[in-house]
Amino acid sequence: TWCVKKLLRIAIGLLGLRIALGDILGLGVGTIVLVIGSMALTIAASIWLARLFGQEAGYGALAGAANAVCGASATLATTTVVPNYKTKDADTAFTVVMANAISTLVMLAYPPLCLWLGLSGRETGIMLGATIHDMAQVVGAGYAVSDDVGNTAVVVKLFRVFLLLPVVLAIGWWFASRGGKAGEANVPAPVFALVFLALALLNTAAMAMPSIQPLYLPVKNLLSEVSRWGLLLSIAALGLGTSVSAILAVGWRHVVVFLLATILILAIVTGGVILLR
Repeated sequence: TWCVKKLLRIAIGLLGLRIALGDILGLGVGTIVLVIGSMALTIAASIWLARLFGQEAGYGALAGAANAVCGASATLATTTVVPNYKTKDADTAFTVVMANAISTLVMLAYPPLCLWLGLSGRETGIMLGATIHDMAQVVGAGYAVSDDVGNTAVVVKLFRVFLLLPVVLAIGWWFASRGGKAGEANVPAPVFALVFLALALLNTAAMAMPSIQPLYLPVKNLLSEVSRWGLLLSIAALGLGTSVSAILAVGWRHVVVFLLATILILAIVTGGVILLR
């Protein structure tokens, strides 16, 4: 319980150390608008799809955030502001499993797709970074193509991670405005989100000062490792509270909603990349 309710928030807050705002600004206005637009549409569509298939809106928010932001990390962050409902724990565990499974599959499938579409190196990096769920798979797919593609993909992915804060707040506000309680408060103001933003700004400032990096980088690497292990322990703790039968009982509709969200963000980003040429 402590891992799911406390350690999870600490680990997500520490993710801010991965962000450098200068790298994000270097993407250009067109790419930034494309990423934000594709994320917003994916989350909204996922909630609508969940309702269409007779599922809880909460599951739609979880699936949308997993596809739009950063897979398991976004799922665990979003579950803190989604109102409680009967199958919430099982839905969260299922979304984490799906995000990791689908992310691994698209890591192998998307690079050949980019080649088939005739995308340039930069376009390939944007496409991979804006569509693949988890950071590890973005790294695997991007650097498998080339170092330049990998660098672009990682920066785009980090921008999506940076948007974890507004996404979580927006989802929590949306549910709260409709009478559902987000966690324990009607208007969520999660401390972990503020820590995330503060650490992102700190990292941006520190990376711009080479003189302090010999001292700063070891601390950053240590805290990043703490964040990684915190997320792993939180996922494991979530598993302790969820039975396999509960996950398997979610049914085919859950799978369809998640897969449609994955296809949607792929279509939006790919079309946008081609239009921005």
